[in-house]
Amino acid sequence: MAMKLYDTRRSGNAWKVRLLAGFLGIPLQRETLSIDRGDLRSPAFLAVAPMGQVPVLAVDDGTHLGESMAILYLLAQGSAWWPGDAASQARVLAWLSFEQERHMKPLAQLRLHLALHRDRDPASEEFVRFAHEARQSLRILEAQLSRQGAGGWVATANAPSIADVALYPYTRLAPMGGIELAAYPAISAWLARIEQLPGYQPLFPGAPEKNFSTSESA
Repeated sequence: MAMKLYDTRRSGNAWKVRLLAGFLGIPLQRETLSIDRGDLRSPAFLAVAPMGQVPVLAVDDGTHLGESMAILYLLAQGSAWWPGDAASQARVLAWLSFEQERHMKPLAQLRLHLALHRDRDPASEEFVRFAHEARQSLRILEAQLSRQGAGGWVATANAPSIADVALYPYTRLAPMGGIELAAYPAISAWLARIEQLPGYQPLFPGAPEKNFSTSESA
């Protein structure tokens, strides 16, 4: 029986969960909600998601788990995506923290407000700062991937981990917020390696050409 994933169509955090599930061959039943309809504020959703946000995974014991990092950790147990030694696990955790604290926020804000909602001025002080923070984060990621070598991964040298999964979505979608990736060759090569892994899931299943779409009908 497939586990149930509560998500929204464009959620980068929910995409992380679908990516790892695809790589692991874990079937997911999606319940795709609408922010515009107010689904995330409904009593039915809040009953399983007290934090009021996606993703939320209904797990086999009947409980529900929120927060993408926690879900990735749970799904990866017993697989190569969660390394076996403590030092490698600590490196994965360090990059997960980096993704949440320094990487996701500026990239997500740029995409949300400059591409999807188009309700902010990219020349405003706030969004100039977000662009600076996003480029700074990408430079750190670029340097790490360059150190790891042509076939290396973010936290581990020989095999991808959940750190790669966590960092992938908002990096891939950076151009939607005006951050072009041509200046980051190691990142571009890393993105391509992830997309070639068996089980890769595009943001829009069966329609990868819609990944960068801003159409309401996508």
